[in-house]
Amino acid sequence: MTVIVLTNCPPGLRGFLTRWLLEISAGVFIGNPSARIRDALWDEVRQYAGQGRALLAHTTNNEQGFTFLTHDHAWHPVDHEGLTLIRRPNPNAQTTHTTPKQGWSKAAKRRRFTRE
Repeated sequence: MTVIVLTNCPPGLRGFLTRWLLEISAGVFIGNPSARIRDALWDEVRQYAGQGRALLAHTTNNEQGFTFLTHDHAWHPVDHEGLTLIRRPNPNAQTTHTTPKQGWSKAAKRRRFTRE
C-alpha cells in the first residue's frame, strides 16, 4: 500500500498521480504500485512539487510495517533505535544560547567562606 499526500502542489502533478493512484480526497492518493513505480512517482513529485509539500508513506518489512519520506516539510523523520519518529519544530523554543557568568556562584561563595 502506498499513500502520497500533497499540499499546495500544482494541479498538473495531481493529474499525473491519478494515472497510477486513486485520489480519495483532495491531495491524498492511495494505491498499490510496484516499488519501481513508487520510486519513479516520488521522483516526479519531488521534481514538480514547486512551493508545495509532499509526504509518501508505504508498507515495508520493518518493525513498524511502514516507512515514509517527506519533501519540503517542517516535520522531519528521525530514526530512534530502529523506529522512525516525527520531529516537529517547537515554535516556543528559544534558540539563544547564553554564556555562563564568570566567577563564583553565590552558593559556592557561601560554601567556601563559611567553612571552619
